[in-house]
Amino acid sequence: MSPAQHPHPLIAGVDIGGTTTQVVLCTPQLEVVARTRAATPAARGGDAMIATAAELIEHLLVEQGATLTGVGVGAAGVVDSAAGTVLVASDSFTDWAGYAVSEALTGRFGVPAFLENDVNAFLTGEVTAGAIAGERDALAMTLGTGVGGALWVAGELFQGAHGAAGEIGHTPGFGDLLCTCGRHGHLETIASGRSIAARYRERTGVEAGAAEIYERALAGDELAAQVFENAGAGVGQAITVVAALVDVTTVVIGGGVARGWRLLEPAIRRKLAAEPPVSGLPIRLELGALGEDAVAVGAASRVRRELGL
Repeated sequence: MSPAQHPHPLIAGVDIGGTTTQVVLCTPQLEVVARTRAATPAARGGDAMIATAAELIEHLLVEQGATLTGVGVGAAGVVDSAAGTVLVASDSFTDWAGYAVSEALTGRFGVPAFLENDVNAFLTGEVTAGAIAGERDALAMTLGTGVGGALWVAGELFQGAHGAAGEIGHTPGFGDLLCTCGRHGHLETIASGRSIAARYRERTGVEAGAAEIYERALAGDELAAQVFENAGAGVGQAITVVAALVDVTTVVIGGGVARGWRLLEPAIRRKLAAEPPVSGLPIRLELGALGEDAVAVGAASRVRRELGL
């Protein structure tokens, strides 16, 4: 596109994951006009991670002949979205907990920058411009290396008293297997990509990732299919629990494991049919529509909301 095609500043949305950093440039209407990605230098610390994100943004701005109105970031972990600071990060990241993300990006670009938890950003993207656009109340679950959750209540994110509302992945009641957090029986022990691989290895002795296990299941491997059935049943149980507590009946699912939707969806629906929500109302279950852009677009939507664009 030529510079004349972007007469107004664009919004940058950033998804900082443990493996990959994805950046999009959006119009104020959240139309993605450009995207790029690079490996996340998670082991090199916060400065290196922000430098990578900033360089990707700069590359797209030059490529598009555009100027910048603001930056939104979605990042894994517990964050203080008001202060724009990471509070708690997994051991996949070095010197990330305590990092002032918004301050660093505002200093680099001279525009407002905002930070959001990645699952909150995923949900915001899907409820603003994705599979559940316009919903007033919804639950999001992301099934990736771990399991994340977020809540949208009365037309806005519900973050709880300490920013950790919706974190369904580390709630007990899903068996007695050891979780990566050191406790037992969490949803993550059966529904994350890492756990799907571990459960299949326990049954077969074969090392395979969730994507390969999904293909094996489609090809007739009954043990692979059972692992996905158990994962879907766990997700369905979690949905029922959340529906009982906060009366949410719209659910959107994302993350790498959700690429196995052909197996996951029927397993989730079987569990919901066996244990329907206490309200008796049907669950609207959707696969995220924004794909790999979801977190970045959701982060960009935070900029649009905060700046009144």
